[in-house]
Amino acid sequence: MEIQVLKSKIHRAVVTEANIDYIGSVTIDEDLMDAANLIVNEQVHVLNYRNGQRLITYVIKGERGSGIICLNGPAALHFSENDEVIIISYAAMDFELAKKFEPKVIFPNKANKIE
Repeated sequence: MEIQVLKSKIHRAVVTEANIDYIGSVTIDEDLMDAANLIVNEQVHVLNYRNGQRLITYVIKGERGSGIICLNGPAALHFSENDEVIIISYAAMDFELAKKFEPKVIFPNKANKIE
């Protein structure tokens, strides 16, 4: 049996942009992607602390060291600059393996940097 478990989490990143004129997705600083073990095109859930909005989208690589967290396309209607967000990815794995699996969870500062 396979189950879905938490794989990666960026906890309380700060939205730096919301760009309605884009086809969709979330742009994430490549340093944060690496630290959280996320890859380009990976499905993620983005949760907004300001309004409770939760959406599913995919990752686009942002400029390394930029601190960018940008919600693109229709998501920009639900997220604004300076909103705090949680970005989560899940993985399917065998039930027994899942019992031992350790997700990668990071806590960036207000500038979206890992200290």
